[in-house]
Amino acid sequence: MRTQVAIIGAGPAGLLLGALLHRAGIAAVIVEQRSPAYVLGRIRAGVLEQTTVALLEQAGVAERLHREGLRHDGIELAFDGRLHRIDFQALTGKHVTVYGQTEVTRDLMEARAAAGLPPVYEAQGVSLHDFDGTRPVVRYRKNGSLREIECDFIAGCDGFHGASRASVPAPALTTHEKVYPFGWLGVLADAPPARDELVYAQHARGFALCSQRSATRSRYYVQCALDDRVEQWSDARFWDELRRRLPEEVAQRVTVAPALEKSIAPLRSFVAEPMRFGRLFLAGDAAHIVPPTGAKGLNLAASDVGTLAQALHEFYADKRSAGIDAYSQRCLSRVWKAERFSWWFTSLMHRLPDQGEFGARLQQAELDYLVGSRAAAGALAENYVGLPLPPSSLRGDEQRELHHDASSATASA
Repeated sequence: MRTQVAIIGAGPAGLLLGALLHRAGIAAVIVEQRSPAYVLGRIRAGVLEQTTVALLEQAGVAERLHREGLRHDGIELAFDGRLHRIDFQALTGKHVTVYGQTEVTRDLMEARAAAGLPPVYEAQGVSLHDFDGTRPVVRYRKNGSLREIECDFIAGCDGFHGASRASVPAPALTTHEKVYPFGWLGVLADAPPARDELVYAQHARGFALCSQRSATRSRYYVQCALDDRVEQWSDARFWDELRRRLPEEVAQRVTVAPALEKSIAPLRSFVAEPMRFGRLFLAGDAAHIVPPTGAKGLNLAASDVGTLAQALHEFYADKRSAGIDAYSQRCLSRVWKAERFSWWFTSLMHRLPDQGEFGARLQQAELDYLVGSRAAAGALAENYVGLPLPPSSLRGDEQRELHHDASSATASA
C-alpha cells in the first residue's frame, strides 16, 4: 500500500489529522491497534478551547458539537466554604465548550467512514521503519498476514504507550517527567450537573471537581491516594466524600446516581523533545502528558495536529519545508506553557503531602490573591481558555485553502 501520510493511532488526534489532511487533498491511512469499541470506550476530557473547536469546524465535524455542546463563560473556584467565579468572557472575551472527548471521537469516526476511508483497526505489531530517510514504512499484521504501508511521512498519534515514540532511538530523545503523589478518582453518572459551570474545590480533605459532559450527564472527581483501588470506593463512599469537600450550596445540588464508570487515574507531567525525527512527527500524548486539572490534554493534541496539517499542506502545495522544519519548536512552545499552567493549577488546588502549615497558608494566600486581583484572575482565564496557536509559516491564502474541501482527495485505505 502507498500513501502520502501514515497516521498511527485512531484516537481524536489521529482522526482529526486525517480529517484535516482529507480536506486539503492529502492522502492518509490511519492505523490503530485497538478496536473501534475500545477507542470509543475511553472516558477522557470534555472541555474544548475555541482553537480546538475551530479546528473541528475546519475538519467539517462540528455540526453536532454546536448543537449539543455547552458553552461555558467561566469556572468557579471553591475554598473556605465559598464560591468565587472566574469570568472568562469578561477577562478575555473568550469561552470554552463542554463536549466529551468520546463524542469528538465519534464524530470524527463517522466522518471518516462517510468519506469511505475507515481506519485500519486491530492492527497488530505496528512497527515504524526508515523514517530517517525519504521512504518511511509502517508494518503491521492484520488477519494473520503482514502488511506494509509506504509513505512520505509518519504521524505518531498513538499515545503515551504507543509504538511511535518507542521507535525513536534513545539518544535522539530527551524526556522530562514529574509524577504527582496522588491520583484522581472519577465517577461518570447520568445526573444533572450540580452547577452550570465547572467547580474546582480546594479543601483540607483534598481536591474535588464538579465537571459535566451534558445537561444530563456529570463527571465528578476527588483527589485520592496513589495506592487506592476502585474496589475500596463504593458509590456511597464516593458521594459522601465528594459532598464533604464542596461548599454547602453546591453539595446540596449534587444528584446521587449509580456510577456508569469509576476509575482512578494517576497524575503526571511529561514532555518528550524534540517532536520531529526525520519524517516521523509525534503528536498528542505520544509527545506530552499534562495533569487534567487545566483541561489541556485534548486541546494540546488538537493544536499539534493542526500545526502538522498546516506544515504538510505547505510541503505538498508549494514544496516548502519551513512548516515541517519548525514543527517541533512551534508545538513545544505551546506545550511548555500548558505544562506550566497545569502544574501551577494542580499545585494550587490539591492537598500536597508534607506541605505543612506553611505550604497550606501559601496556598490560601495565592487563592485569596487570585480571586481579589483582576490581573491574577485574567492570567488564569487566559491560560484556561487557551493560548493562541503558534504563528503559521503559511501565507494567508494558503491557510484559507487548507480549510476548504479539496475535490481531488485521493486518500485510500
